[in-house]
Amino acid sequence: MKKLLFLFAVLSPLYLFSQQLVYKPVNPSFGGETFNYQWMLSSATAQNGFTDPSIEEGVDNTTLSSFTDNLNRQLLNKISQELFTQQFSGDDLQPGSFTFGSLEVEISQGLEGLIINILDTTSGEQTQIIVPN
Repeated sequence: MKKLLFLFAVLSPLYLFSQQLVYKPVNPSFGGETFNYQWMLSSATAQNGFTDPSIEEGVDNTTLSSFTDNLNRQLLNKISQELFTQQFSGDDLQPGSFTFGSLEVEISQGLEGLIINILDTTSGEQTQIIVPN
């Protein structure tokens, strides 16, 4: 019994001075301090050993290539506007094949409506657009 009282006397102060453990996250996404965001982002970026395989190294983004890309986008936009204007205004759109730089556009009339096939000859990508009657 004396041993039990001795253990109780020794361990009771530990119990009296204990406190509740509280978890405070560091990551601001989980409720942590918002000022840690930049530090965590820079640490993650520094540790990231992966590179995006779709980004080609040594690609020359000159003003001329930007101008060419912009011109191609404007031409395709104008062509699509003309096609839809002719289709929905009642004018007959003539089926046929057209080439615009590296794009081949084939227009045909099908059972579903107007079928527009677009083929990029440089990458081999294809797109088919069907405009219902």
